[in-house]
Amino acid sequence: MNTHGVRGEVRIQPWADEAAFLTRFRRFYIDGAAVKVRACRVHKDMCIASLEGVEDVNAAMALKGKVLFIDREDARLPAGTVFLQDILGAKVVDESGRELGVLEDIVPEPAASVLVVKGQREILIPDVPAFVLKKDADAGVVTVRLIDGM
Repeated sequence: MNTHGVRGEVRIQPWADEAAFLTRFRRFYIDGAAVKVRACRVHKDMCIASLEGVEDVNAAMALKGKVLFIDREDARLPAGTVFLQDILGAKVVDESGRELGVLEDIVPEPAASVLVVKGQREILIPDVPAFVLKKDADAGVVTVRLIDGM
């Protein structure tokens, strides 16, 4: 989080597929405390939010570098999507069911996030439908399609 302007708005870098995801929430959590969202909009792939109790740039500056959280109960995910933290540590298999390793990390990149799979070797897989076929958080399995060179 960082400041935006002089009226107390904060700029939030989202750890979500789209910044617009955060505009659906009426409260965020900072240091474990609920903070009411007065307004939230998208600007250049970031969220600009006006938070209750943050009235000027000095109050916003006190939040600089803080991590903002949401309540998962408030989130409504589209069908077929998961929270990334729910698949970290998941078993990764190819289309035939052969185990490739464990999903160790998800690295955000401008074009698409990259799944880091650790097994007998490290495999980097772009998180796009052509390669990531299914993310099943309940079963703890991610199914992928590999091509030569992966």
